[in-house]
Order: sequence, then C-alpha cells, then structure tokens
Amino acid sequence: MLERLKAMLIKEFIQVLRDPRMRFIIFLVPVFQTVVFGYAVNTDVRDVKMAVYDLDNSPESRDLTARFSGSGYFRIVEHVFREQRLVELMDKGETKVVLRMNRGFGEALRSGRLAPVQMILDGTDSNTAGIALNYAARIAGRFSELVMVERAGRVFGPAYRSGGVGMESRAWFNENLESRNYYVPAVIANIVLIITILLSSMAVVREKEIGTMEQIIVTPIRRGEFILGKTIPFIMIGFIDVALITLVAVFWFGVPIRGSLAILFGATALFLMSSLGFGLLISTVSRTQQQAMMSAFFFIFPAMLLSGFAFPIENMPRTVQWLTLINPLRYYLVIIRGIFLKGVGITILWQQFLALFLLGAVILSFAVNRFRKTL
Repeated sequence: MLERLKAMLIKEFIQVLRDPRMRFIIFLVPVFQTVVFGYAVNTDVRDVKMAVYDLDNSPESRDLTARFSGSGYFRIVEHVFREQRLVELMDKGETKVVLRMNRGFGEALRSGRLAPVQMILDGTDSNTAGIALNYAARIAGRFSELVMVERAGRVFGPAYRSGGVGMESRAWFNENLESRNYYVPAVIANIVLIITILLSSMAVVREKEIGTMEQIIVTPIRRGEFILGKTIPFIMIGFIDVALITLVAVFWFGVPIRGSLAILFGATALFLMSSLGFGLLISTVSRTQQQAMMSAFFFIFPAMLLSGFAFPIENMPRTVQWLTLINPLRYYLVIIRGIFLKGVGITILWQQFLALFLLGAVILSFAVNRFRKTL
C-alpha cells in the first residue's frame, strides 16, 4: 500500500509542480495577493477631500474650518466661492464633503443663538459618507462645547465650572482600531479556499482529459489510495500557503499574532477537509477543466460573501444567517481572527473547531462516495 501511495504522490507532485507557471501561481501569487489585499481592503477613512463654502468668513467660521483641517480626517482641497463651483466639484468627484456656513454664522454664536452649519456629502460610497459624517459630527460637537464653556465663563466669571461626563475609551485586541489587523488575517482563509478548491477541482478532471483515468482504474491502486494521492499534495500546498501568508501578515503589515501557531495549523487541517472535499466533489461531476473552474467559482464567491469577511453576519437577513451555518469559511475566519488578535485557544474556539470537523467529515465523505460512483 505504501509503495502504491508513494508512487501516486510522486506522480501528482511532478504533475502539479513541473510547470513553472503553476509553481508561480501556487506559491508566489498568494503572497502577491496578500500584499495587494492588505493595502486595498482597508475601511479606515483618512484625508477625506473636503471643500469649504464659507459665506460668513468670520473668526468663528475660520476657527471651525481650522478644526476640520487639523483633525487628520479631512483635507481641504478648495475654498469655494460660487454655488456652481460646489456642484462641479461634487459631480467630478474632486471632493467628497462640503462644509457650508451661511452669513451670520459668527454673529449667531456670539449672541448665543443656534448657528446652523451644513455638511454636503457624496453618498455614492455610503460607508465612507457615513464615517465622514460621524467624524464631522464629533468635531462640530466639540466646537459647540467649547463655545458654550467660553460663553458661560464670560457670564459667570472665569471661576465657573460646569459638570459633565468624561468618557475614556480603551480598545482591546486591536488597540489602534486599524481595519488592516481585522482583514489581513481573513485574507489567509480566502486565498487558501481559492487555491485548494481550484487545484483539487481539476485534479480528477485532468486525468479524464489527458486519458489516464482508464489506466489508473486498471492498476492495483485502491480508491482510498487514489484519493489520498490526489489530496495530500494539496494539503501540503495549503499549509505552505498559510505559512507564507502568515509571514507576510506579521512581518510586512505588522499584524500581531498572539495565539498558537499549532492551533492555527490544526484549524487549517480541518478547514482543508471541507475545501478539498468540495473540490473533489466538483471534480467528479465535471467533464472538463473549464467546467470544474466555473463550478468552483460558483461556490467560492458565495462562501466568501457569507463568511463575515467583509459584511457582518448579524446584519444579514435571518434566512441568510441560517445559510452561513453550513459555510466552513465562517468558522475558519472566527478561529483565525481569534488566534491573531485575541490569542485565544481551544477552550474558547472549540465550537468552531467542532463545526469545521463535522462539516469537513460530511463534505469529504459525500465527495468520496460520489467519486466511487463515477469510477
């Protein structure tokens, strides 16, 4: 048995790695994708391009403008003096936010009246617009507090003190609230999913296309040995990709890894049961490699969208939330983020490990049974 399995493994490794382009795709493309996604997948909002339409031009309006430009969240690209220019900037996308203050803004503040200020937002990107609006509300609220304190000091004297609530915040696990620390570890799961499913989905189909399937059937090799020979190389490739991407995440992007690497690779082994099982299942029902590739993408994209990678599962409709329960990528992401950011172990993540094991066992068993029928 070992000799037959060894021969099958040698054949599969030679077939997969003899093409230089395939070696590049397997080992270098995941690293390149991690670097690209690490910079591209970033929801932090900084230097939002802002135009200022100040019709008042008072010391108070200039003070508020200076607070926006000095906050680090907004970058003033132009001071607008005409309504038409404001519309032109928004239409061209040269500014995302316009701060407008009408005449009488400073006088209203000095007399103790409400001084309205308008924020005009480009709502094309609702996420950026919502975050920018939140930043603007905080800056305007702080400015309003200072104005009220200054006015109270003039009325009641410099010794006047007003009570209030001072909130001090502290973020655990991701102290600087950098979205990169949240998304980069998840890229590991997505890339491993794509690589292993695509490779395994074309494994059996390739034998059919080049005409070696009939030769394999008549050899003494057993069904289990054939499946192991087809999957073990992809398991090893999956582990190598996880190690490479982890190195990029830690040493290139500075993402902390506070948990155990052994637990990370243990979770990867369970996840590979599901991804390789899906790939093997696709391979048994496809006749050509093009069919296998297209079928793989029909699974990959829904799995990524329903995993919690970019969109919180809690915000999805209840029916869709139930569908995510049969998505192995969902549990793998929880494990990876828990290991990288929280440093938790099996005692916390045992439910995710159990779900990965059960899903992997069911999917792989079904794929193996289906494979036996096609033989």
